[in-house]
Amino acid sequence: MPRHPKTPRRLVADGRAYLWTLRHSHRVQDSGRATDCSETLTLYPQPAGTGSPLRIVFVEAPGRYVPGGFPMGSGDVGYVRGASLNLHEPGAVRALLDAAAARGWQPGEWRAAEVDGWPLLEEAAAARAKDAGPAGS
Repeated sequence: MPRHPKTPRRLVADGRAYLWTLRHSHRVQDSGRATDCSETLTLYPQPAGTGSPLRIVFVEAPGRYVPGGFPMGSGDVGYVRGASLNLHEPGAVRALLDAAAARGWQPGEWRAAEVDGWPLLEEAAAARAKDAGPAGS
């Protein structure tokens, strides 16, 4: 049976568990076209009550894309000419979590943190590429 897309997924990183969700939002113009698209990846430290959520937000802008329908896949974010990630992949979520932690986010903080995902993207994509190793290995 397939996983329900709104059900939080579980990730364990450095001995700590998180639940994570991915949400898409946008504004619909009078023409029916979506605009101002964004993807919000939210990680909730577990067990509940041991920290506040981390929200990593990707907002579309010139030279950057977030999924708004065909031809992009759900969860894809990236630079038009550069790094990209699929936010449905647990490895991409882990890489973004690690990048946020390297920049000072702590899972035990008691206030929700919202960070711009774009400064984290290249670091996370590079970590994913390093983890994948050379092609064919």
